[in-house]
Amino acid sequence: MSRIGKKPIPLPDGTTCRIDQRNIRVQGPKGELAFTHAEGVAVAQNGNSLEVTRDSDQKRHRALHGLTRALVANMVTGVSSGFSKELQLVGIGYTAEKKGPGVLLKLGYSHPILFQAPPGIELEVANRNTSITIKGIDKQLVGQIAAKIRALRKPEPYKGKGVRYSDEVVRRKAGKTVGGAGI
Repeated sequence: MSRIGKKPIPLPDGTTCRIDQRNIRVQGPKGELAFTHAEGVAVAQNGNSLEVTRDSDQKRHRALHGLTRALVANMVTGVSSGFSKELQLVGIGYTAEKKGPGVLLKLGYSHPILFQAPPGIELEVANRNTSITIKGIDKQLVGQIAAKIRALRKPEPYKGKGVRYSDEVVRRKAGKTVGGAGI
């Protein structure tokens, strides 16, 4: 039995779940998310919690058991409290400015970059325009948007400049040594 898959998913107050065959719809104070799980796995509501079970011990069903439980748990957490990721802009002149639903990024290129947030994602700029917080109810979408913003200027290893996650550690390399041998 999967260690993750066998854990029940508690439903917080104000969160409801509707299960219709393979379709799961979770609604909470922050919004609503839907998911269609794979065959071979079943989700049932038992009182104030959700339980995920599998049909057989086939390798595919064992793999889907923990995955389905994790995805449904992320949906419940998202609609009840939400997810967020924070990015730091490191470098002289690297700034972010809130423009409508998106942000205007100055990352050392010859032009500023306007990054538009998709529906369901909220971008906040703080800390003297060098910190971006991405908030939303869909964990996958929050992570994807954070990765797209980071990809605009990845942290480089020599000076450490670029866009990085707030908890990311950038390994620094030594630069060239000055002076020549045998001159």
